[in-house]
Amino acid sequence: MFLYQVLPKIPVPPLKQTLDTYLKCVQHLVKEEQFKKTKTIVEKFGAQGGVGEILQNKLLERRDKTSNWVYDYWLEDMYLNNRLALPVNSSPAMVFQTQNFRDHKDALRFAALLSVNHHLPHCQLAGTPLCMEQYYRLFTSYRYPGLKTDTLKVDINAASSAPEHMIIACKNQFFVLDVVANNKQLNETEILSQLEKIMKMSENAEERHPPFGILTSDGRTEWAQAREELIKDQTNRDSLALIESSICVVCLDEPCDLPPSDTNRALMMLHGGGRERNGANRWYDKSMQFVIGMDGVCGVVCEHSPFEGIVMVECSEFLMKHITGSPSRMVQQSSAKALPPPRRLLWKCSSNIQAFLRASGERLQRLVNNLDMDVFTFEAYGKDFIKKQKMSPDAFIQVALQLAFYKCKGRLVSTYESASLRRFQGGRVDNIRSALPEALAFVKSMADERAGFTDSEKIKRLKEAVKAQTDYTIAAITGMGIDNHLLGLLKVSKELNMEKPEIFCDETYVKSNHFILSTSQVPTTVKMFCCYGPVVPNGYGACYNPQPNHIVFSVSSFWENTETSSAVFVKALNEGLLEIRDLCNRSAAAATKTSESSQTAAAKPYKSGK
Repeated sequence: MFLYQVLPKIPVPPLKQTLDTYLKCVQHLVKEEQFKKTKTIVEKFGAQGGVGEILQNKLLERRDKTSNWVYDYWLEDMYLNNRLALPVNSSPAMVFQTQNFRDHKDALRFAALLSVNHHLPHCQLAGTPLCMEQYYRLFTSYRYPGLKTDTLKVDINAASSAPEHMIIACKNQFFVLDVVANNKQLNETEILSQLEKIMKMSENAEERHPPFGILTSDGRTEWAQAREELIKDQTNRDSLALIESSICVVCLDEPCDLPPSDTNRALMMLHGGGRERNGANRWYDKSMQFVIGMDGVCGVVCEHSPFEGIVMVECSEFLMKHITGSPSRMVQQSSAKALPPPRRLLWKCSSNIQAFLRASGERLQRLVNNLDMDVFTFEAYGKDFIKKQKMSPDAFIQVALQLAFYKCKGRLVSTYESASLRRFQGGRVDNIRSALPEALAFVKSMADERAGFTDSEKIKRLKEAVKAQTDYTIAAITGMGIDNHLLGLLKVSKELNMEKPEIFCDETYVKSNHFILSTSQVPTTVKMFCCYGPVVPNGYGACYNPQPNHIVFSVSSFWENTETSSAVFVKALNEGLLEIRDLCNRSAAAATKTSESSQTAAAKPYKSGK
């Protein structure tokens, strides 16, 4: 099972500790007058015998009764209740290195190698066993759209019995490919021959159906309404059932006819380029979609609710290493057994459904036109240089992101960095609040020319900012973060039908949960990178992949918002990273000079004053 018996439960942090940390995190992000008001509200909430204490006791009871007290609350709040469309707003993508396919057959061979089901590695973090539950959900999950809230279904039995079929999307048509025939898993050669048949079938214009996949790219309520219309017909119900019970979706994409930049490949993974390109050649509710473009633009798109980005990375790396290790000449077919032909999914399309298809296509196009993406490789240094400064690369980069934002806006804003809780039963994530007071003190010293801070003052502030970030990270990954705790207290108050506690109605709380900067470290050992969209209309998504000698940043924002610009942010980030490097180098040189002069002084013979 999921290592549950050996993993501890997530703790419920002490109430006072969370409230004190909350005040520390928000004080410098709101006006002084507003903070005074917040402090009074928080103190009242945390007072002995107050509302906070009642809710805290309820949470402690919940912790004792469940394997993970926050999981359901967090899943609903983070994903299932969110009504935004999955592409860009929620589903992250892994972008592979461009593949050099000579022809269609080469691309299909790559798809066949990706499609052979592999066992995934078990993970430990420097000797700490990690919860493996997210891995079992990779190929067994499906997110159903709902009018008010979605449902995540995980077929636990599917993990033990070998899954039987996958869905292939090609030219906006959907096909069932059975991966088991005559009680045997198909090998790569057999899958390749089936993919070739599918490609031929997709070219038959008379049998072509409208692009139903585009419905899954819509807002969740809109897709739920369209689905209700779809399931009135048995044919559609049958097709949906096959997609919902599949292992994964493999999307065979048409060439996108764009220059092959990292940014363009990221866009193709995140939204397929809209209805004019490959935007309808997707089924976004399925947790794993492998995208293989005939032009070599390849990657994975994930429905985020069943698992975190790191699980997607490990799966992707595992598969890419398998492919790289495979000889390009395919295994010869061992037996000439006839395989049942792949089946095209059939659909019935009423005039109502046609209206839904049109509206979904238009909304996807708006989303595509709105996404401002900039994938930038910073080449001046990578994590090796940062480690030489005796600093955590992650904390260092987080401080650099704060400096970049400060350069753009002259202030800091509420920042989200995901912290893994997988050392606990059913652990997902909490938030590392990177816009800390120590980060503000450092970025002010770097940006303020007039104040004339010395290098030694700046480096002291840098070290303090990196240490504060590291300390917060350790607190968050060991279950002592504040965001899940506050969410738990809010949810418990709802369950008790209490009036919403004042702390959660306060302007500061609302503002502190509006994450203008949404960040995540997604390191890889294979040449690939992760990307996602912003989580708020006036925000930035900033995903980074630190390598020994360079760092890949995927920065996203929305064109419609005039306050943000991915190019402007990237420019500030580049400048800031160079300024911090120069500061470190000057400080190191000054320290060397000081130690040399003190050694010289010590070596001089003593002369008496006579």
